[in-house]
Amino acid sequence: MDARWRQPLILVAGIGAVVGASLIGRLDTMGVILEPPLIGRVLFGAAAVIVGVVLGMRAIERFGAATGDARALIRAVRLVFLSLAAFAAAAGWFIGSALPIVVALVIAGIDVIETTLLLLVVSVRGDDGSGADGEADGAGPGPHAERASATVLSSTSSQSPHD
Repeated sequence: MDARWRQPLILVAGIGAVVGASLIGRLDTMGVILEPPLIGRVLFGAAAVIVGVVLGMRAIERFGAATGDARALIRAVRLVFLSLAAFAAAAGWFIGSALPIVVALVIAGIDVIETTLLLLVVSVRGDDGSGADGEADGAGPGPHAERASATVLSSTSSQSPHD
């Protein structure tokens, strides 16, 4: 799949999760998935715990590898919230209540929407990570910093000490 279409598709999936979570309360047919018999709740809950642990471990790995890369940090934060959503869903299945599962869908959907929008902003901002001020992300002063600091120094040194 083309990389430029991946983020908008993820954004649509996040919006779909939020819309789906809001519609679930109106449909009685979802009760089979949201509140299954005991064996189903245990299996769904255990699977959600495993997914939560795996996502949490991947998030820790990404945080460790993302030194100065805004996109990698945003993706790591996304994994943390998706891990939280998986644990919320697991809690819902273990206690036999649909509410934490719907909350998990909302957490996941809102997180995906927010982080995808942040990733789109970062990619529009530029591949090199430089902003409008010429300073790269975490890389120190940009090319105009020396001239700007010289201007500030010259303007402050030209003032008399009695001003």
